[in-house]
Amino acid sequence: MSILNLDTTHRRFSFEVLPPLKGTGTGKLFADIDKLRAFDPAYINITTHHSEFVYRELANGQYERQRIRRRPGTVAIAAAIQQRYNIPVQPHVICSGATIEDIEYELLDLQFLGISDLLLLRGDKAREDSRFIPTAGGHAHTTDLIRQVQRFNEGFFADGTPIKNPGQSFDFGVACYPEKHEEAPNMEMDMQYLKEKQDLGAQYAVTQLFYDNQKYFDFVEKARGMGITIPIIPGIKPLAKLAQLTVVPKTFHCDIPEPLAREIVKCKTDEDARLLGIEWTTEQCKELYQHGVNNIHFYTVSAVDSVVEVARRLL
Repeated sequence: MSILNLDTTHRRFSFEVLPPLKGTGTGKLFADIDKLRAFDPAYINITTHHSEFVYRELANGQYERQRIRRRPGTVAIAAAIQQRYNIPVQPHVICSGATIEDIEYELLDLQFLGISDLLLLRGDKAREDSRFIPTAGGHAHTTDLIRQVQRFNEGFFADGTPIKNPGQSFDFGVACYPEKHEEAPNMEMDMQYLKEKQDLGAQYAVTQLFYDNQKYFDFVEKARGMGITIPIIPGIKPLAKLAQLTVVPKTFHCDIPEPLAREIVKCKTDEDARLLGIEWTTEQCKELYQHGVNNIHFYTVSAVDSVVEVARRLL
């Protein structure tokens, strides 16, 4: 089921999950989904993670740099969720760490599995790099990835060879940033990139997490003024620990509103912060509902139980 088939007149949730760490199995992930499926999710979104360099100590005391991938299996996990739960899935397809050929085979695998809804992203820069460096033979921008997917939808491989049996085409969305992508020089240019993605075929956008609804409302209003007409789905994540007061702004490049920050510093324990996060997120979602937003996307990493409690309060 495409995200485009969402009934915008009824309130629905969607959830983002991570593939399990290499070697840890699917038990924890499926236990989390067992909790989330009670809320009839519109879809479950699965992240993709590129490989990274790590340093391993050798027997002689020296260190060797090795490239590893900590969370493989996005396509397989998407298929497992779809088969086990009959819930629509939306895997991330990213530029980072992938060649054009890698992406082409990923699209073929997804098509074989009957998975037709994607979130197309550039992906984060490698931890060891100061800026995003595209993989040799890969894409530098989401717009390039969109063009490849659209070319595939039209019945052609990346090298121009016709696909003998094109099969089902892909629907896809992209990310957007109510408080500006960290690498964009200003909000106006960032939104122009979103407009370009729409014009190339993006059918919806999901926001980076935010805690100040006014920034989302302003972003949507400005987007509409620029001719961006696709659905803009708010992405929400409850605060769950005291440390997130400083970690979240640094990691996700979003502000903690002053009223929320003032309450966090009063918390004595992580449990106090978690309960505050549930209260804030519940009220945040209620305000979104009041402004006509019916579809809310939850980032669940390290916050599954909080998300479950928020969803329970909203239904």
